[in-house]
Amino acid sequence: MREYKVVVLGSGGVGKSALTVQFVTGSFIEKYDPTIEDFYRKEIEVDSSPSVLEILDTAGTEQFASMRDLYIKNGQGFILVYSLVNQQSFQDIKPMRDQIIRVKRYERVPMILVGNKVDLEGEREVSFGEGKALAEDWN
Repeated sequence: MREYKVVVLGSGGVGKSALTVQFVTGSFIEKYDPTIEDFYRKEIEVDSSPSVLEILDTAGTEQFASMRDLYIKNGQGFILVYSLVNQQSFQDIKPMRDQIIRVKRYERVPMILVGNKVDLEGEREVSFGEGKALAEDWN
């Protein structure tokens, strides 16, 4: 069975764990409990073949940033998450992408940009246009 290794990166509190747990288990966790590192496996189908998706949910706090190179080295794809209600989290993902490219030594690494917390529209700090422009810039 083919395995795919995906790493979820972003600042603390952007909702990386909530997104990951909801994808893997189908349930939404509301309370915030800072992650150091969580690992999930989910059976999926890719091109009509059964596969396993291994998801590494990483710490968003700067105190664990030194571990990021190792996560990136072992990852095959990346999900970069920022919070729409936190402009700083949007700024923080740019150097994370640069780090991925530096560690992987390749410009075209599979990656997805995710703007999270869209339900908090009234508190929005990152505009739709800003997210769209960054996604287009990164292809």
